[in-house]
Amino acid sequence: MFLHIGGEYTLSKKYIIGIFDFDATTQADSITIEFLQSSEKKQMIEYVSPDIPRSFILTDDRVYLSPVSASTLRQRMISNDYYKEV
Repeated sequence: MFLHIGGEYTLSKKYIIGIFDFDATTQADSITIEFLQSSEKKQMIEYVSPDIPRSFILTDDRVYLSPVSASTLRQRMISNDYYKEV
């Protein structure tokens, strides 16, 4: 099963580690900010769209910044019975 995360990007669900709300997880003094900065320095960030990111998707080798909200992405996963497969 695959998940469309915005733009022309589709990810295999088996490689998705987590889907996170960008605004909620990047508050001041958040370790998430350090993680994203470190990932960018390592060239592991993939920008799905030039639009403002609303979520980020963590896989085993990349971090995708997506304009699609985390709740919408989670709903897409649920609607495809992803959680029943696990």
